Parts: sequence; C-alpha cells; structure tokens
Amino acid sequence: MNMPKDRFIKLFFTRVQLLMLLALICIFNVSPALAFDNDSRPDSILLHAANIFDGNKFKVDTSLSIVDGKVEKIGARKSFASNYSRVIDLGNATLLPGFIELHAHLSFRNIPADTILKHGITTIRDVGGPVHMPYGGKGSLRVLTSGPIITAPNGYPIPQVGAKGIAIAVSTEEEARKTVRDLIQGGAVVIKVALEPGGEAGAPWSTHHSHGDHKKPEKSHSHASMASQPKPPWPLLPENIVTAIVDEAHKNNRKVTAHVGEENGVRIAINSRVDEWAHIPCNAIPVPLLKKAVSQNVKIVSTLDTLSKCSGLAHNSARWTSLGGELLYGAEIAHPDIPWGIDAQELMYLKQMGRMGLKDILRAATSNSGSHLNIPLLGTLLPGAPADIIAVKGDPIKSLKILEYPDLVISGGKIAVNNF
Repeated sequence: MNMPKDRFIKLFFTRVQLLMLLALICIFNVSPALAFDNDSRPDSILLHAANIFDGNKFKVDTSLSIVDGKVEKIGARKSFASNYSRVIDLGNATLLPGFIELHAHLSFRNIPADTILKHGITTIRDVGGPVHMPYGGKGSLRVLTSGPIITAPNGYPIPQVGAKGIAIAVSTEEEARKTVRDLIQGGAVVIKVALEPGGEAGAPWSTHHSHGDHKKPEKSHSHASMASQPKPPWPLLPENIVTAIVDEAHKNNRKVTAHVGEENGVRIAINSRVDEWAHIPCNAIPVPLLKKAVSQNVKIVSTLDTLSKCSGLAHNSARWTSLGGELLYGAEIAHPDIPWGIDAQELMYLKQMGRMGLKDILRAATSNSGSHLNIPLLGTLLPGAPADIIAVKGDPIKSLKILEYPDLVISGGKIAVNNF
C-alpha cells in the first residue's frame, strides 16, 4: 500500500525533529521534563529550605517563589507547581530577608557596594556624605542617602574632617529650612543633624582619630596634666533651628535623625521632636529623658560595635529596651574594624547589652528597619515584598557568625551569590 507523498513528508520531518530533540537532551544533559515544558515562567525562581525567617517568625520545611523580582508565595513544598525557570534546593539552610543597614558611610569612605551586597546587606542608608537619588535593588545594593549632616557653624564633624561633601553649617531657621528642601530635592530619604559637643570617653569622634580613621595621637611636649585638660565643646545647633529642621522635614514626609552622644544633645533632640537617634548615646542618659524619648516613639540605631568602648552604652541599651524603646540595626559600615556586610558582633551586642531575643534582633535588621524606611514589605519575605533574600548553611540560632558569610544572596530577584 502506497503512502500519500504529503503524509510521508510530514511523518519524516516529525521523526527528524524528535531525533534532534533527543540529541540536544544527550548533548546538553537537559532533563526531558524540562525539555518538553513550554509553560515555564521566565524570571522566576523556586527555593526550598529547611528553615525560613520571613521577617517576623521562623518556619520549617518551607518553600518560597520569586516572580518578576518580588516574592510570589511562601508555603509548603507540595503547594508549588513545577513551572519555575529555576529551582534551587538549599537543603539544611536558613532563608532570611536581606539585612538593612541604617548607618553607613559608603560614599564618604569609597566602600565597594558589591562587597557589602555579597556579605548579606541588600539595603543601606548612607548618612553623612554626598546626596543622590535612591538606586539599586535589582541585582545590586539598594542605596539610600541623607546627604551631608546639618550642623552649627564649626560644629561636628567640621573640626575633624571639614565640611566638603559631609556637612552643611546653618545659622538661621531660614537657612535650615532651605537646606532641608534642597537635600530632599537631591534625593535624601532622611535628614541628619549633628548635636555633638564632643568629649565623651570612648567615643571615636572624641579621640585623636577622626570619624573612622585610626590615627596615632601626635606627640606632645606638654606635661601629661596639660594634655588631659578638656577641650572646649563643639558648638551645637540651638533648639529653635533643630525644631525648624524637623518641621520642614515632616512637611515633606521625611524623618530626622540626630547624631547624639550625651545629655545636652539628647535634650535638644527630644525638645525638637527628632524622630531618631543615629547612635546609642555614648554617655549614660538620665532615665527620665529616655522615658520621654520612648513616649515620643523615637527609634535608636544601635551602632553598639562601633561605640563598644563607651561607658554609658550598656546602661542606655538595657534601660531603653526595658522601657519599651525600639532599637534598629546599624553597624556604621566604613568605620574601622566593622565588617563590610552583616556584623555578627553588632547582633551579639544587641543580645547582650540590649537584652533582646533572637527574633527581635533579626526583626531589627529586617522587617522593623524596612517599616522605618517606609518601603512597603521591605525586610520581609511576604508575598509582594522585594525579593531581597539571603541564605546561610545551617541555623543562625546556633551561630550568629554564619550570617556574615551567606551562601545565597538575591537582590530584587537577581542572584548575586550562589554557593549551593
């Protein structure tokens, strides 16, 4: 029986196409299931892990999917389809949101952004340096800025490092308000002010080395008694000018963070309704002032590792949290001896000095900081959140140190590090 010519040609080409497909499977070791799957969604990732911290709580044997740079779903492994363009089984690992660093000096110290990202920080707030619009977050470090610090004429940090690119001195309320508007127009997400007279024992800015530079003290020919005499305090912004700064910032939906280290600066910050303290104060602060700040819902960025030699640190941290005050994570990246990424020592100090539990510590570095930045769902792994994710092999409950060396880093759905 003769086969029609057109049917023979069609059958011939069907068999040839099948043979070519099988050859490709053999050559490139492609899974037959994937080779025949035409429903795979582009730009999608499915992650399986033994443990997940979603920014609020821990979950076990849970999976997470990413689509178009955002978390799509988090749930049991069996609840996910198989049509993701990439599937990564992390085994006995822990998934977490990428950490948020609220106190960095990236631009001022020329720290490589890629290094910070690869070590677990996916968002930083760069305070006290050049101002620019927010950028990054899709395969690169998300960088937010405050711009230069607003300070009094010849106030901190001008005596140490000058004003260029790091500080703006103002003398009147009108100057202060215009400076705030200019910074916001330039991209500032927060306004930073200096209320620092200097002289606190153990504070880096009050010793011979200047804001991040360890320099040996110059040899003095004076007697020791003369060398130990206190220097005149740096001038502080008066309360009316700080109040004008806060008012102008709030009109433009921005918070104000204050560099404070002792009681005088703290008092001005409280009376001016400043939203945030950029450090735990170095000197011990009277409890009534701490109570008043807590009642104003002030937040404090920790920087405990940087200020570990300050005498009042343990007192302020423990009192603050016992009063219900909130600590947010910040290690002051670019300061000497601080890792260019997640700082496990900062986390341990939050546990020891701040007397915080592990979940609260992780929230301080993820969901609570994301909420403070007013970026929806940042610092969480909830559906719709930016897919900023890290993973470590093992359990950070047993060792916070492993967080400094993540084996998976994802920024906005783009993989930056993958050792799995």
